[in-house]
Amino acid sequence: MATMTMSSIIEGFQKLGFRIDADTIDALLKDATKRRLSAAQLCERIIAAETRERDTRNLQSRGRAATLGTFKSIDQFDWNWPRSINRPLYEQLSTLDFIKRKENILLRGQSGIGKTSLAKHLGLEALNKGYTVRYTTLASALADLLKQESLPALERRMKRYTAPSLWICDEIGYLPCDSRSADMLYNIIARRHENTATIITTNLGFKKWNTIFPGAACVSALVDRFVHHCHVMDIDADSWREKEASEFGSKGTKKQKGKTKPQPKKRKR
Repeated sequence: MATMTMSSIIEGFQKLGFRIDADTIDALLKDATKRRLSAAQLCERIIAAETRERDTRNLQSRGRAATLGTFKSIDQFDWNWPRSINRPLYEQLSTLDFIKRKENILLRGQSGIGKTSLAKHLGLEALNKGYTVRYTTLASALADLLKQESLPALERRMKRYTAPSLWICDEIGYLPCDSRSADMLYNIIARRHENTATIITTNLGFKKWNTIFPGAACVSALVDRFVHHCHVMDIDADSWREKEASEFGSKGTKKQKGKTKPQPKKRKR
């Protein structure tokens, strides 16, 4: 059997489906020759490099599917701003044991207090630990599902929301939904119940969810399944966005007040 050239070895690795690029393989082979590594040592290094590459690509793929977007890091969250918030509970949830136990989380409070950032941070932690994640607002999820033109298409699209280890459903309660929308959400929650973990952010208590889905018969069953294994975290705070907007406006007013009006020039006589 003829001895394989360096290029044919690299090509062989790629045909076998290795993700590491040609330059990395070439560097590993040359370094092994230089150091006179054993076949076992070379294999160990190639396996380690391939594992890192696959993990990186896997994270990138799951990150794209998660659609978390941009958000403030947890270090930027001001825990002193809310009048009431259960920080120890949140820190316990950050261990992600709730995902292992297939439990749910409800983040409840008025708009602008950081519910979305807290939810997305948990989503990012889950991604880094190897879980599949999907973030969406309720409105965008329902719009995505309701535009499907056939039952098979709807079933395929439904997997976007039922399959991930963690689904983050943001902004329940901000817009009213019809009965069909309520049925869609119930379908997702029912399929995820005791199979996967879900985070919901809302500005309303469970007793007011019938105002979100007026006339829908499934609201009680929806709530019943979601709260079955659920950590409820209420946040009592004024809107942080309103605070920042007020401060921004105050700065602008101060700048305007600080300006001196130009004095009219005196006419020469």
